[in-house]
Amino acid sequence: MRADEIDQPKAKDPLLRSLIGAALRRTRQRQGRTLADVAETAGVSVPYLSEIERGRKEPSSEVLGAVCDALRIELVDLVAMVGRELVELRTSRVVVPIGSRRRRARRRLHDLPATDERPLEIARPLAPRQSGRGDITCLAA
Repeated sequence: MRADEIDQPKAKDPLLRSLIGAALRRTRQRQGRTLADVAETAGVSVPYLSEIERGRKEPSSEVLGAVCDALRIELVDLVAMVGRELVELRTSRVVVPIGSRRRRARRRLHDLPATDERPLEIARPLAPRQSGRGDITCLAA
């Protein structure tokens, strides 16, 4: 295990810094600009900007603003791009109840296309039902 893997949480959802970095990189590449050009304009080092784009560093709001200015985009547009991506990730999940409805849930899972490689997640509701038993929900992402 590498040292940088130890500090990162093992989450199913991407980290916000990864989504922000990817959006910055896509924007820079669409503009046909280099890391060096954007880093110089933003007043940050090339390695630091590279780490931001790869989701390894979480920039301060001041640095993020400077990078957005260097890319000639508004911060609100960057946040909107990332927000749309998060919504797409959330809506791509398929919720399948399991437990007492196990047979029907299995049928639903088998109805998914064979090429669908989205991982399944298991989630419990926040509050149990009045009977004291909580349902388990299977999510496909």
